[in-house]
Amino acid sequence: MGYWQDKVVVITGGSAGFGRSLAASYAASGANVVIAARGQQRLEATAEALPGRVSPVVTDVTDDASVNQLVKTVVDEHGTIDAWVNAAGRSSRGWATSTSPAEFAELLELNFLALVRCCRAALPVLKKSAGHLVNIGSLASRIAGPYLGAYPASKFPVAAYSQQLRMELESEGVHVLLVCPGPIAREGTSTRYDRQARNLPRKARLPGAGARIKQLCPNKLARRVLLVCQQRRPELVVPWNARVLCAIAMLFPRLGDRILNYVTRHNEQPYEQPVTNIE
Repeated sequence: MGYWQDKVVVITGGSAGFGRSLAASYAASGANVVIAARGQQRLEATAEALPGRVSPVVTDVTDDASVNQLVKTVVDEHGTIDAWVNAAGRSSRGWATSTSPAEFAELLELNFLALVRCCRAALPVLKKSAGHLVNIGSLASRIAGPYLGAYPASKFPVAAYSQQLRMELESEGVHVLLVCPGPIAREGTSTRYDRQARNLPRKARLPGAGARIKQLCPNKLARRVLLVCQQRRPELVVPWNARVLCAIAMLFPRLGDRILNYVTRHNEQPYEQPVTNIE
């Protein structure tokens, strides 16, 4: 019997993107998976499409009452929560200088404050189960590249908050994992940044805003998250060479900026090119 067999796992943002890949991996490992998102139709379709035990709960992670109801629903149904994964979030494109305070506030609410709301609601149950709290950040939680609008500012706090939680909760048996992945591959041609990036350099429409970095296979990454979570490790930063750049940028900021500008400036891949490295 595997580690995740019959464990109860809640995944916010579980109806699409990387959250869906995580749900599939946890379910394939034998877990009882609860996926939470706002869109009922897509949420229910995802639960039906994924193999294993996957149940949907319509939830708005920006609303206290909705998140509290999610926790209550899961505990009433399953009796506990063994892992809570905060995967809900959204990226963006734009010049930092022209991104409005309202746009910063909108992404901070979804990418950071909603995560805080979910952590606070789930932690009383996770303390009882000595469970796992998994926060899906980004490489933008560690290093800010150009053309990403409010996204890095909304993701940097996730790293700081996760570190604080890790230190405060260690004695209570709760494992906190921060996941900082690079761009994650998607099926087909992505046009989701076309409107936001219309006044930006062409490469801003690419994953990672044009940084020369290989897109990650979501299914492989999801399986790795499960393994690292099981090992109760504190962080997962992928790809490995991004960790080197993060360290350089911290120790030598000017050198870090030069390297990041170089790898972004020299990416001339056309944004129409479809993604092909999804399993």
